[in-house]
Amino acid sequence: MFMPTPGPMQPGAMLPGAMPLQQKATSLIGRPVGISMRNGTGVSGILCSVQGGEIYVLQYMYQSQFATFHYPFNQVADIIPFPACR
Repeated sequence: MFMPTPGPMQPGAMLPGAMPLQQKATSLIGRPVGISMRNGTGVSGILCSVQGGEIYVLQYMYQSQFATFHYPFNQVADIIPFPACR
């Protein structure tokens, strides 16, 4: 049976099993995460909340100082949970 080759993915289309970024972020609140930014940089910290189209991340600064930063979803490429220690 002939199966046509699928065309290019449409913008906003998702792969099977992929989760929308905002939904993924919500499921990771309270966990340590790595965040890939669209500009090629990355940050890591504890994902504190998701609100107003942004994620809020608690990041370590230096000595005993921490700060919460916020990043708009349109600047975030992906959010990855830290793996478990072995």
